[in-house]
Amino acid sequence: MRTWLLLTDCYCCMPKTLSYVKVSLIDYLFFIFAMEMLNNRYINLVWALWLCTGICQAQYHLTFESSKDGSILLTKDIQHAIDSLHENGGGELIFPKGKYLTGSIVLKENVAIKLKKGAVLLGSTNPDDYKSLNRWQALILADGQNNISIQGEGMINGRGRQLALYIDSLFYLGKVDSADYNFIEKRPKYTIRPQIIEFVNCRKVVIQDITIKNAACWVQTYDRCNQLIIDNVTVDSDAYWNNDGIDIIDSKDVLIQNCKINSSDDGICLKSSIENSKIGDHSCENIRIKDCNVRSSASAIKLGSRSVGGFRNISIENVKIKDTYRSAIALESVDGGLMQNIVVKNIRAKNVGNAFFIRLGQRYRKSPTKSRIEGILIENMKVKIAQDRPDKKYQIIGPELPFFHNPFPASITGINGQSAREITLRNILISHPGNAVKGYANFPLEHLEKIPELPRAYPEFSMFAELPAWGIYIRHVADLELKNVTLKLRNKDFRKAIVLDDVSNARFYNLKFPGYKLSDPIYQNASQEIYIDN
Repeated sequence: MRTWLLLTDCYCCMPKTLSYVKVSLIDYLFFIFAMEMLNNRYINLVWALWLCTGICQAQYHLTFESSKDGSILLTKDIQHAIDSLHENGGGELIFPKGKYLTGSIVLKENVAIKLKKGAVLLGSTNPDDYKSLNRWQALILADGQNNISIQGEGMINGRGRQLALYIDSLFYLGKVDSADYNFIEKRPKYTIRPQIIEFVNCRKVVIQDITIKNAACWVQTYDRCNQLIIDNVTVDSDAYWNNDGIDIIDSKDVLIQNCKINSSDDGICLKSSIENSKIGDHSCENIRIKDCNVRSSASAIKLGSRSVGGFRNISIENVKIKDTYRSAIALESVDGGLMQNIVVKNIRAKNVGNAFFIRLGQRYRKSPTKSRIEGILIENMKVKIAQDRPDKKYQIIGPELPFFHNPFPASITGINGQSAREITLRNILISHPGNAVKGYANFPLEHLEKIPELPRAYPEFSMFAELPAWGIYIRHVADLELKNVTLKLRNKDFRKAIVLDDVSNARFYNLKFPGYKLSDPIYQNASQEIYIDN
């Protein structure tokens, strides 16, 4: 591949761009000749680039320059540069320090966007500047492309709050269809608010070292992408609703590492969506999440809720979590998919609403398969549950619940006749605030059958409302092991530490309940083959 320079058309107000490459004297003169012709308007940009394509024996590097204040919309120029690289076999599009205002751009095969330190790609706040290729609009799009990347120490700022509020104003002007507006929540539906990145059906994708800020909806989505690496990426998006930090849908061979996520919705979320295929055709497989820091106004790391094909061979390790409104770890199989071989290790979470939520459900009656959970290991996990709202310092906090409740327990639940299976918890410490007040909310142990099943409900750690346990509530589960599990109570609580309801073949080793002053910390109902060794 050869190296050449991108020359922006001198007819516009953008300055010419520069790229530094080694060339021979003859090649240099050839280039100067091409540049002179461009400056004198003897030929257009395409011909100038054509003259330069024979200059060097190296990879293409196109360097793009910004307007001084980032006020000039550069969408067409950036897209032209991407297209030129793609048509000549690929290469890097380099953005030096500066501000670059753009609407939707489409990344193409063998093209890398490189944002130098101090470079800021600014999303337009005009919704007319966005388009979609598949499902939703996004700032950076790709469909069916291989070997693409976004790298560098620069930033992508979606300016999502301004964009979303502008879309909201269009509804009141009659320019947004009422079908696209959420009247209960008083905001445009997430489907018409642009994401920052959406890649679909792509292979060999690298997102590395960049910072992504302020989305109008999901920050970044990778749908049916294989061989994906997201490394050392910072997400800071407390700008508007539905600001998921990273969404992975029906993708395989994925590595997410060294990332810092601050998002006003789920931090890192894996989904297997019915919208993508016939039920069960796709799944998330061979995905590793490690060495990340997550702060979330929903769940920090979540598998689900969309879970049609399911999740297999997922590893989550060495993750620090804080200020998370819902669950530190949420594992949900509720749409007919299989959840199998899930390993969660070395988790440290503080100031969170819930330690873990494992849920088997069956939302779609017509699903040809039943949801299954067969094989989850959670090991070396320390969690401190908050007494107050964990996300109270967020600008976009999680929604209030419509009922009174005491602090929630962790939970593992299947549905009647459909047990979650092969679940192991080892070396777990959960510090719980306690302070439950029976006059505030209470569910009597003698009426466990009245806790709703809710097989078709949206899965959430609060879905059953008040529960009779403060530590772990377990229902419709088989082949369960808890070993070296400590449930610490910081203040007194009238509820049981652990409640078992329709549990079979469960083994408990070395369970501890510091701070619990009542007798019989474990309550069993309709359970069999329960072995407890303390």
